[in-house]
Amino acid sequence: MGDAHFTFRWSRGPVLVALGLLALATLAGAATSPAAAQGAVKGKFGDWEMRCEIPPGASREQCALLQSIAAEDKPNVSLVVIVLKTADGKSRLLRVITQLGVLLPAGLGLKIDQTDVGRAGFVRCLASGCVAEVVMEDKLIEQLSTGATATFIVFNTPEEGVGIPMTLNGFKDGFAKLP
Repeated sequence: MGDAHFTFRWSRGPVLVALGLLALATLAGAATSPAAAQGAVKGKFGDWEMRCEIPPGASREQCALLQSIAAEDKPNVSLVVIVLKTADGKSRLLRVITQLGVLLPAGLGLKIDQTDVGRAGFVRCLASGCVAEVVMEDKLIEQLSTGATATFIVFNTPEEGVGIPMTLNGFKDGFAKLP
């Protein structure tokens, strides 16, 4: 997979107000069970769900697109993929949560259809999983909107990358409906 980085910029500062949406995929089990996600389901767009909640301290509801997936050949390797707009509406985030035990320096790889998008680093690990989070640029949103499959690649060892394909069916419509 090359050493290219995702074609969008990192969210490196303090945790954004959007971290409240991390509760949508509460790490105590959400990486393996979509039912563990919190927030009310406000819509279904193909294989994506839109879930909404009012984060602690916020005055209005915040929504995110969410999809949980597992590797077909390694059921213990799973991801929760969350796409949301920050509370101020200025940034769009892609947040991917995976189980503990991934090789952090290798980062998270991404291919959309046959195009290698690159790798992104993990920004933090919590008790139940590790989080990669990036600010999405227009090019990536276009690729996700027009592609058929996104394959996220996690590494358990430097030699062993596990590709986890995720359908992009419904992403375009769901993203357009995000408030």
